[in-house]
Amino acid sequence: MRVPMTEYLVIDLDTERWVCRVCAHDIGSAHENYKPGTLVYDRDPREIHQPIIDPDRYEYTFSPDPAYCRILEYYCPGCGTQIECEYLPPGHPPAVDILIDIPALRAQWAQRGTDAEAVHNYGPGEDAQKYTAALKAAGHIH
Repeated sequence: MRVPMTEYLVIDLDTERWVCRVCAHDIGSAHENYKPGTLVYDRDPREIHQPIIDPDRYEYTFSPDPAYCRILEYYCPGCGTQIECEYLPPGHPPAVDILIDIPALRAQWAQRGTDAEAVHNYGPGEDAQKYTAALKAAGHIH
């Protein structure tokens, strides 16, 4: 059984792995942070938050200073879907935003007796859902 955890991530309870909801790419162990299994783009915050006032005339322009802030974007290595984005100080490791008790999650869904993906149908659009359905039909995912 696959349990949706975020808009673009599920946990496959059979394999206990993080999986992309769009392309079914295996991202890593669900017992650990999913972020090491993603592609990371370390962005200069000035690319996103451009200066409001002239940077040639003023030291502080209302744009984040890259010496104090960075933007990390996390992407699925299989399809390039952006999974997460976070603002961190330079040198700070990626934040651990989700840690799941896998046995408890498995017990919850066994007790409910329903398909988690049928109950939680938020997430990728219709095209991504069709792609996932085709992968299931071909036996690439369970």
